[in-house]
Amino acid sequence: MRKLSLRGRLTLLYGGLFMVAGVVLLGVTYALFTANLGQKYQVIVKGTYLSPSPGQNRPPPPTNDVYVMNKDGAVLTGTDAEKVLAQQREQVRQAAIKSLLTEGSIALIAVGALAAGFGWLVAGRVLAPLHQVTDTARRIAASPSALHERIALKGPDDEVKNLADAFDTMVERLDHSFDGQRRFVANASHELRTPLTLGRALVEVAMHRRTASSDVKELGESLLTINTRHEQLIEGLLILADSEKQLTTVYPVNLADVVTHVTAQLTSEATTAGVDLIRGPGDAPTRGDALLLERLVHNLVENGIRHNLASGERWVRVVSKRVGDQVQVAVTNTGPEIPPYEVDSLFKPFYRLGAERLVGGKGAGLGLSIVRSVAEAHGGTVTAMPRAGGGLEITVVLPVDPG
Repeated sequence: MRKLSLRGRLTLLYGGLFMVAGVVLLGVTYALFTANLGQKYQVIVKGTYLSPSPGQNRPPPPTNDVYVMNKDGAVLTGTDAEKVLAQQREQVRQAAIKSLLTEGSIALIAVGALAAGFGWLVAGRVLAPLHQVTDTARRIAASPSALHERIALKGPDDEVKNLADAFDTMVERLDHSFDGQRRFVANASHELRTPLTLGRALVEVAMHRRTASSDVKELGESLLTINTRHEQLIEGLLILADSEKQLTTVYPVNLADVVTHVTAQLTSEATTAGVDLIRGPGDAPTRGDALLLERLVHNLVENGIRHNLASGERWVRVVSKRVGDQVQVAVTNTGPEIPPYEVDSLFKPFYRLGAERLVGGKGAGLGLSIVRSVAEAHGGTVTAMPRAGGGLEITVVLPVDPG
């Protein structure tokens, strides 16, 4: 037997609530109307019929005498009695109007509010699975690493369960697709390492021969430069593929230590480039993969050094700190002015300001893409804002280590 659909259940549910509310309202209105019909006067009608006269076919009309006993016990008759009856009829009419319009409206509002409250509770219970679907979809949309999550909704086989099952199927296919893509990138990168290493060795051997001419050495330097760019690209692809995986094991990491270590590594490059490297490490405990977090900070600082001004004021500032239940790493640098609408595009792979898929000599074009992937893998976010006067301020926010 086919189960009743969600639409049918909701129709029966709200229809039943409406009928119950209507019956309650009818009963309350009847009770109020009856209570307002309390009698203040007792009316006694006495009729006397005269005997028919000889020869008449029908009796003469009766002579009716109306007697009214008021609340004081006095008996009224004639026009006084008629006046009292008219007053009482008017009182009954006014009582009915008051009951049906005034008190009935109050009862309607009260019962309607009660029915709406019960309807709200019941609808929330019925639609709770939809909230579960929505929450899961939002978590997956916020972080690609959450593609492993499934709704796995339990309950009757209705429209909501069909929607949840279809969503799970879609996410499962996406997860397999992304996982296959990551494996392909990682495997291809590993396979490309060997020929690059072999090519570098052959070029170096040729350059260091005694019979090597200056032209051969110059050509070798150019080939080694190109080989280095390719190696950086392969290394960046490997890190990008690794950062998009779900973190299975995490350890306590203080970003202050990471900042100190990275700035010490890049001090020589900053000095050569004529850039002042300013560090302001503060306590910033979090949990995650130490190597990936080191790569995150390294890419930010290296990006600030390499993409700086050719002359004038040149510096890169790195600050780590704890803010409530979060930790932050902020890297600010001087540099060319960046339009606000271009900032988001800087996090795309192989993107350079003003040119798509352009890889220059300073890097592989994956630095900020890796930063975003590592941050999202750790449940964090990355924001970037153009700095007044040129340059960029990039802030990474991660969850604090509760321990």
